Amino acid sequence: MDKLTQALKGDNVVAICVTILFFTAVVCLSWYHIHDRSLMAQNMNNAIAKGIDPLAVRCSYVKSDDIICVAFAASAQSHPVAPQSSSKRSKE
Repeated sequence: MDKLTQALKGDNVVAICVTILFFTAVVCLSWYHIHDRSLMAQNMNNAIAKGIDPLAVRCSYVKSDDIICVAFAASAQSHPVAPQSSSKRSKE
């Protein structure tokens, strides 16, 4: 028990804490990226089922300088991306 208390009083505490923080950060970042991709895949499947363009869903998850999404946004002016809903008004 005396060796443990002596080890905890020294510089080892700082090294142990930094190591724990580093591994915690690695695990958290890995968890975030894994779940981010699985949520994107789930949203793409939902979009396909609803008839929404999956590329539009993909572009909502990537950075703004992604070349594919920049080209997609530029070409969105020339073709309809999603079906437009039309409102039917009754004639009175």
